[in-house]
Amino acid sequence: MIPWLFDRPAFPPVERALREPAGLLAAGGALSPDWLLAAYRQGIFPWYSAGEPILWWSPDPRLVLFPPEIRITRSLRRTLRQRRFEIRLDTAFAEVMAACAAPREPGGGTWISAEMQAAYLQMHELGYAHSVESWSDGRLVGGLYGMALGSAFFGESMFSRESDASKVALAHLACFLEARNFAVIDCQMTTPHLLSMGAREISRAAFSAGLENWTRVGPPAGRWPAAAAQAIDWR
Repeated sequence: MIPWLFDRPAFPPVERALREPAGLLAAGGALSPDWLLAAYRQGIFPWYSAGEPILWWSPDPRLVLFPPEIRITRSLRRTLRQRRFEIRLDTAFAEVMAACAAPREPGGGTWISAEMQAAYLQMHELGYAHSVESWSDGRLVGGLYGMALGSAFFGESMFSRESDASKVALAHLACFLEARNFAVIDCQMTTPHLLSMGAREISRAAFSAGLENWTRVGPPAGRWPAAAAQAIDWR
């Protein structure tokens, strides 16, 4: 059994998360800014399907990418040098979320519901949620979004409509964050794609211990400069 949360964001210790389903910690609550900020500071995130109550998760192990450890293959570096994509920050947050929410296959569903999109759009307006966007000929063709607290970036989802568009966005994000002294990119769940980009698993205990410092020290909330990542030199 998991606890039901009511009128204030008082989460149980993350060590109480279930082993099956792995990482499920609590249900209920809200997606308002106070709930989301309290959750992310403790390494907890919402993930649920339409028709379900809000479900809160804290998996163990945790997949993270330390910005200096981004793995850029020879072919990806060639793409980066060719600048096939224009990279913009925080210019199309709602569009990126909508693209991430689109079903990956015909008839498929999504966990990025209208309720989730509205909640994170509010966090974007408050300067906590950000998008990294790959553009080609004026079209949004890939990107990702997530939350930034202190020196931690919590990645939520990414999409790609052209080959390498999301990889290019992630590479720019890692370099942009490293230049701003961010400590970690939280990738939440382990996937072969993220492992191939340099992400690695750490224990929930190590992640929680890191968050105590990472979420308290770093740039203040605010909109990222639109062209800041585009200036990265890939030579």
